[in-house]
Amino acid sequence: MFKLSKLAALAVAAGAALTAQAGEVEVLHYWTSGGEAKSAAELKKMMQAKGHTWRDFAVAGGGGDSAMTVLKSRVVSGNPPSAAQVKGPAIQEWAAEGVLANMDSVAKAEKWDESLPKVVADVMKYKGSYVAAPVNVHRVNWLWASSDALKKAGVAAMPKTWDEFFAAADKLKAAGLIPVAHGGQNWQDFTTFESVVLGVGGAKFYQDALVKLDDKALGSDTMKKSLETFRRVKSYTDPGSPGRDWNLATALLIQGKAGFQLMGDWAKGEFVAAGKVPGKDFMCAAAPGTASSFTFNVDSFILFKLKDASAQKAQSDLAAAIMSPEFQEVFNLNKGSIPVRLGMKMDKFDDCARLSSKDFVESAKTGGLVPSIAHGMAVAPAAEGAIKDVVSQFWNDDKISVADAMKKIAQAAKTR
Repeated sequence: MFKLSKLAALAVAAGAALTAQAGEVEVLHYWTSGGEAKSAAELKKMMQAKGHTWRDFAVAGGGGDSAMTVLKSRVVSGNPPSAAQVKGPAIQEWAAEGVLANMDSVAKAEKWDESLPKVVADVMKYKGSYVAAPVNVHRVNWLWASSDALKKAGVAAMPKTWDEFFAAADKLKAAGLIPVAHGGQNWQDFTTFESVVLGVGGAKFYQDALVKLDDKALGSDTMKKSLETFRRVKSYTDPGSPGRDWNLATALLIQGKAGFQLMGDWAKGEFVAAGKVPGKDFMCAAAPGTASSFTFNVDSFILFKLKDASAQKAQSDLAAAIMSPEFQEVFNLNKGSIPVRLGMKMDKFDDCARLSSKDFVESAKTGGLVPSIAHGMAVAPAAEGAIKDVVSQFWNDDKISVADAMKKIAQAAKTR
């Protein structure tokens, strides 16, 4: 009788321990489109396999202000979700409020320091401790091309320099095609601008000018040349460009009506969705002059301080799952980006992703891996927004001189 009661007591204790370990994770994310929603479902499955409950806090529209307002009110009232999709310097701003959890024990167990390039790991840390988990890497400094358009215009290869780019653009123009497909939104202008600055000045100049916001760099001849080159790119866009969404610009390449587009690797998703094959129907290459550099845009989750022990355990498991090779592979195959983990097998990925991964690893060793200012990875949001506005004004108004634009960018850089 005693034996049975002891066994029963042990069984009850084991059940209680399992229940204590199983918790709820509430995750604020923007994965609402087809491929992304599939990835969120995969993460949910991984958490459920560990016995946890997944609560979706999905917000459509790529992380608008309304989502951040809801998040702030939840945090202030002492009821934060387990995790929220936030990136770049905004991670540090949340951490400075003292509301984020220290994830060093998970990071140490899962060897994050060895699995991430230092420049990416540093973005995920506050005062030396991990407070966020990275999901993927988008390369921003891509040049895309329509194979049909290049063939029609007699352009034999993807341009490696800005001189080659403008020579190819002239051929496309002469063939009656749009040389550069572009949309009229300030983040698109800025995406092009940062690739031009990187291509003209190199990674060190890019860091000085667009990450450190150094006065000397912003007022230099190299910045002058960057703005002149940027304006020249504008001259190859079509009159229908203002107000156009980025995916409609990509569609012009898919239809063979335009030759080139300067855009991050999310553009690849549009080509693939249209049944186009990389290397055959469309071409990908680093933006002119940037082959040895890589501007990164990393999606990540900040992790909030939680009171409940089972919720803390579920949160730790979530952070480990996000960085796991299994999730990194399935998510990035769906998203068009590449795994943020170093040393991942890339055999299931296409040629563009393999090139991206190779350049990501190599640029991390050489100092060519730099954060994208256009996509919220490099500077505080206030300065980024102010510089973005100046760059778009310059792009849209030929009357603004290069000298005036340089002065305005330097002023905008001081916005706090």
